[in-house]
Amino acid sequence: MIKVGVLGSRGRMGAEVCRAVQGADDMELVAAVDQDDDREPLTAAEVVVDFTRPAVVMDNLKWCVDHGLHAVVGTTGFDPSRLDTVRSWLTGGKGPNVLIAPNFGIGAVLMMHFAQKAAPFFESVEIVELHHPNKVDAPSGTAYRTAELVAAARAEAGVAPPPDATTEEFDRARGADVDGIHVHAVRLSGAIAHQEVVLGGHGELFTIRHDSMNRESFMPGVLLAVRKVVDASDRLTVGIESLLGL
Repeated sequence: MIKVGVLGSRGRMGAEVCRAVQGADDMELVAAVDQDDDREPLTAAEVVVDFTRPAVVMDNLKWCVDHGLHAVVGTTGFDPSRLDTVRSWLTGGKGPNVLIAPNFGIGAVLMMHFAQKAAPFFESVEIVELHHPNKVDAPSGTAYRTAELVAAARAEAGVAPPPDATTEEFDRARGADVDGIHVHAVRLSGAIAHQEVVLGGHGELFTIRHDSMNRESFMPGVLLAVRKVVDASDRLTVGIESLLGL
């Protein structure tokens, strides 16, 4: 049995993770910790799952590493600088492993994978993500990661930047710029987590879209990560693509 602790256990995603772990035949929920709770009960765990907030996740993650606990992180806000900081904590001999995923939805991961494959074949590409209005970060971690993958694929193929004749605009009218890819964040009541990658070429548009209808849709990926993180070949894994053979 894999002993699992959950950080952010009273949040929407954290509570869903607790239910998923309790329903898994090969796992035991040994600690459920939330804001202002003592983190000490987590030391009974082998793997800690973090679904908290970008403002506190780095402190949580450093605490887990210092206590020798493997970590699976679904909290967003991990830019290259933060990932480099985590890598610096994991240098040296044997120690805990960390898996940080922008998205645990199988369909969402496939959407990112397909967008990366398609990106070099189209002149233009932009990303639109839609989430509930309680989400604190924009753009989403998934959209940010998708833009990185798309930009890297285009750069490797030698594709020119997407054409854009805009010279006058209201602030942020063209969205965020992530490695030259425009990303637009929409916050709507009724939305959960949605994203589309829109690619354009001569006389055609190609749209890759993924919709999460409930938070339960992320749980197969979370449980897969919990099962795999302990024996991961790399101390830091970003995304669950490698776990799916992508």
